[in-house]
Amino acid sequence: MPLILGTNSIKDTGYNVANSCRFDDGSTDNLSKSFSASNRRTFTWSAWIKRGDQSANQSLFSARTDSSNYATIRIESNGKFHIFDIATSFQYQVKTDRVLRDNSAWYHLVVAFDSTQGTASNRIKMYVNGQQETSLAESSYPSENYQSFFNNNLTHYVGLGGNLGDAYDGYMAEVVFIDGTALDPTSFGEFDEDSPTIWKPKDVSGLTFGTNGFYLDFENASSLGADVSGNSNNFTVNNLTSVDQSTDTCTNNFATLQPNLGPRYSTQTFSNGNLSVSGGAGFEFHPSTIGMTTGKYYFEAKITTLTNYPSVGIIASHQFETNNQDAQSNSQGYVMHFNGQFNNGGNVDYTGTAMSQGDIIMIAFDSGNGVIWFGLNGTWQRSATQSEIEAGTTTNAIFTNIINAGSDSYHFLVQNYGSAWDSNFGGTQTYTISSGNTDGNGYGNFEYAVPSGYFALCTKNLAEYG
Repeated sequence: MPLILGTNSIKDTGYNVANSCRFDDGSTDNLSKSFSASNRRTFTWSAWIKRGDQSANQSLFSARTDSSNYATIRIESNGKFHIFDIATSFQYQVKTDRVLRDNSAWYHLVVAFDSTQGTASNRIKMYVNGQQETSLAESSYPSENYQSFFNNNLTHYVGLGGNLGDAYDGYMAEVVFIDGTALDPTSFGEFDEDSPTIWKPKDVSGLTFGTNGFYLDFENASSLGADVSGNSNNFTVNNLTSVDQSTDTCTNNFATLQPNLGPRYSTQTFSNGNLSVSGGAGFEFHPSTIGMTTGKYYFEAKITTLTNYPSVGIIASHQFETNNQDAQSNSQGYVMHFNGQFNNGGNVDYTGTAMSQGDIIMIAFDSGNGVIWFGLNGTWQRSATQSEIEAGTTTNAIFTNIINAGSDSYHFLVQNYGSAWDSNFGGTQTYTISSGNTDGNGYGNFEYAVPSGYFALCTKNLAEYG
């Protein structure tokens, strides 16, 4: 399969996607619109997605008559890409063998529906990252000239199933519906000419969308359901607010927390596009989806509930699957503990200001030289100053002893142990940012000033500095 614009990114993507929309299944975030009846035999749906919660079925687009009659495009809890119509029983269903489980990656998904085709297998074509899925777990195609619930005079949903359940959790960008034409992926994306294994988006504004066609680019934070196709097929916004607009997109992928790596207790809850984590019963830690090998990066995290022993810091990637669930006791991790201790392998190097609930912790990490600074609510600890960090003066820095210790990358982490964190890698915020600071490339949205020469952890910065 071609690479997605994830951690193996390119700096110049040509066409750049500015925004995505973050959906949280715990809030049943969705967009809804009542359609008029149009071409129910021929249409195309396309979207770029980056998954969050994977514990349940996740619906991307649906149309509903009632709880027994509806159509849905979704990702199943097992990761399979699935489309079906159900009228008491399945009228058709097509499902991939391929599973989409990478929380760090953006996937491009296309469904081309054309029931007028004489060959059954041509009536539904499903594509992932520019390639048609031909290995299928289910291949029950609609009858010739079957009229789907999609594009009928029904309520349609983005991010919610036709059963009014299976809400989506994660990010969506460039959501497009074409009424009356079955298109292949080249209408929406292309392979990069310099990196031909990378599938990337292209400008879709010139497509013929048809009567019910729409294009959601999520660039209007106050109207996330705005259709920019020219048809004004605007969706009603349900439970989403301007904070759900994100700059984490398929052309600039930002780090989030990775729930599938690192020790984890079943009582933990990830939310807000894998930026928030709460609960747990032990010293479980959660690394960033993107690692650092060279370059200088900045990260913030807010402690929203403080109980037991939360920490924040960095971890070596080869320690993700060890039995040691305590990041501060791990010789390949370095953390600021809740009591203000700077801790590596159980060794306390410094004790600064203890955390309080609601505090924002800052980390500046020079991954090439193994130098780390911690800050609290705008003040750098250990008597460090912003100018010192920017100048590379290391008198008050912490030198980690984990660099070149057998790991291929280092990752930011939070450790909750019953506490709750909101992490901020710059692409999406889960808490109110009162000031608004970007890095030197204009990326990110942070509460405190990013030291000069340090950058948000995203693929465009990695392509330039990583």
